[in-house]
Amino acid sequence: MPKVTYVSAGGHRTELELPNGLSLMEGAMNNNVAGIESECGGKCACATCHVYVDEAWLDKLRPSGALEDELLEGTASERRPTSRLSCQIKSSAALDGIVVHLPQSQS
Repeated sequence: MPKVTYVSAGGHRTELELPNGLSLMEGAMNNNVAGIESECGGKCACATCHVYVDEAWLDKLRPSGALEDELLEGTASERRPTSRLSCQIKSSAALDGIVVHLPQSQS
């Protein structure tokens, strides 16, 4: 299973193995990773699963869609060029080893 590393705003690292097809948000919620709230349950409707994708992995992700892009404009923490919604990133062999950083706040 592909590995994902979540890095909290304070620097704590949590490494998980996620089944292919599971979103990074679902992986975080299923494993009680603090820092992702997911108020909408992964429906791309709230932006409370905002993450900063490590720059080394950006080119491996599909581009964000219009809805995700719009939601990222209203995040509680600063939007950066590496900002994505973790509900829109699916675990896969191509993303094995991905690192995402959690923002200071989601709401």
